[in-house]
Parts: sequence; structure tokens; C-alpha cells
Amino acid sequence: MTKYKVMKRLFRSRFRFIAIPALAVTFVFLIGYIIMLLWNFSIANVFSGVHNINLWQAMALFVLSKILLGFGKGGRHGDAPWSKRSIRNKCEKMTEDDQERMSAFMRKRWCDWRDLRDDKSSEN
Repeated sequence: MTKYKVMKRLFRSRFRFIAIPALAVTFVFLIGYIIMLLWNFSIANVFSGVHNINLWQAMALFVLSKILLGFGKGGRHGDAPWSKRSIRNKCEKMTEDDQERMSAFMRKRWCDWRDLRDDKSSEN
């Protein structure tokens, strides 16, 4: 039996209710340990006032960074709302009236970029 078939059978059985949470906890501890090592060997040595951290502090730092910086909603299907692809898709779906209204709003809100380009070209 190949490794793939063995893993497939294990994760389709009741064993998955034990294995998946155990793997998740192991993953969290491994990430915390790596963060602790990186902190202690880089940050604590570079800056004189910073102390070494333990494993629990490293895991708390990881969770805090995930809360502040996001949980990695990227990739093909989960584009961030400000990504170029997401904005391009929204603009392609707009009707001509919507495009003109958006263009008028942008000119009113900030400035008319076409006027600025014309001013620069006339100066040269």
C-alpha cells in the first residue's frame, strides 16, 4: 500500500478526530518555537534593551501578529479587496454610465489627472 492510500484511510477513519487537532497543536507549537528562536538569535542580539522570550511569549507574539496583520487571505480565490485583480474585475463589470460617474467622482474628489498631464506637456 502506498503512503497516499495509508494517509487517506487514516484521515477517513475516526482517527482523524484525534490526528487533525494533534497536528494543529503541533504546528502551532512549531511556529512558536521558530519565532522564539528567530527572536532570541536576531532581535535580542541586535537591540541591547530587548530580552529573550520564552515559547509562550513567542506563541502570543504569533497570535498578535496574525490578529494585526491578517490571517493570510490571499491567493487566487481570496483576493484582498484592494488588489489589482479585484479592482480590475470590478471595473470591467461596470457599465458605461457607472464608469463615467466614477470618473466624475474621482475628478471632483481629487483632481483631473488629464489636466495635470496637459499642463506638464505644455511646459516642456
